[in-house]
Formats: sequence, C-alpha cells, structure tokens
Amino acid sequence: MATQSLYFPTISPVSPISKHQSCAISVKHHCSFAKRRETSRNGRLGKLNVSIESERLQSVERSHGKDYGVVSIHHVGILCENLERSLDFYKDLLGLEVNLARPNDKLPYRGAWLWVGSEMIHLMELPNPDPLTGRPEHGGRDRHTCIAIRDVSKLKAIFDEAGINYTLSRSGRPAIFARDPDGNALEFTQVD
Repeated sequence: MATQSLYFPTISPVSPISKHQSCAISVKHHCSFAKRRETSRNGRLGKLNVSIESERLQSVERSHGKDYGVVSIHHVGILCENLERSLDFYKDLLGLEVNLARPNDKLPYRGAWLWVGSEMIHLMELPNPDPLTGRPEHGGRDRHTCIAIRDVSKLKAIFDEAGINYTLSRSGRPAIFARDPDGNALEFTQVD
C-alpha cells in the first residue's frame, strides 16, 4: 500500500477558524474518493493522507460483485457500567478527546463519543450482557478494539504508573493489550 501525505488548511464547521479538520481519502480505482474527517488538535494545517489500494478494492469487487461504498469504520460501541469511571480511563488516562458535537442528549442512555484519530469510540452506559469473568488474560484472544499509536513504550510507562494490567503482543510486534474498567479488551499497535 503506497501512502502520500499532503498538507492543506481546512475549517471545521463546529468552530470556524479556531479548529481544523484533516481528511483521509482512499483512492478507489483512479478517481472515486471517500472522505473522512478528523479533528486536529495542533496547528492550522490539516493532513491529507492518500492511500492507494485499488488492487485490493478491485479484487474485492470482482470476488463479491458488491460495491456499496465502504469507506471506513465510523465508530466502535463500548458498553460501560459507569460513564464517569470510563471517562477517567479513556479521556484522562489515554488522553482521548470528547466529541461534543455528538447527540448524547437524544439517546435513551448516558454516553460519550471520543475521538480516536478520525474515528470514534462511543461509550454507552448500558448493562453488559457479556460475562466479566472467564475472559482470556491476553486481550488478543478476545473481542477487542485496536487503536493505532505512535509509541508503545510510552503507553506501557503510562499503564505502569497507573497500575493498569497489560500483556505485550505474543507475535513480537510492537503492540500492547489491556482492558478498560469494564473488562473490554483494547489493543494498541504501533504504526510509523
């Protein structure tokens, strides 16, 4: 997969001028584009990543004959027993930012939307139907959400300081697995 990065200024519809978005565009064949947005914390320039994956996309279309425009994963829903406790973990410990533009007041349960790059985690304060005991110690052997990060060793130090249990990738690649306060498995994999 070839990736090219370009920089361009953009303006966020939520707060004009002060916030900016960055978009990732997947090139499908040679001219079909799918945009995703990401709120940028730093600077006045957004980053445009162009990923060329036309061979893979053409292969999928040929083998399935179905092209309904998959772009990306928009969000992952994670159940929690106590929203404040989960926000302590995701927002305060991991440093994820709350997306205040999402419709928390329109849902019949408490929740929060957190930015993870250009996608989100939707914390939902609802009863968890899954057993909390008997789960595999290593989160890589359980249902899990994977978050791409820049430095596994820094996150390992954060987990050590906070007393968070974790396991390292069994394959030897730079990745760390942990569980949130409700036992949801998370993988953090290092990317360039």
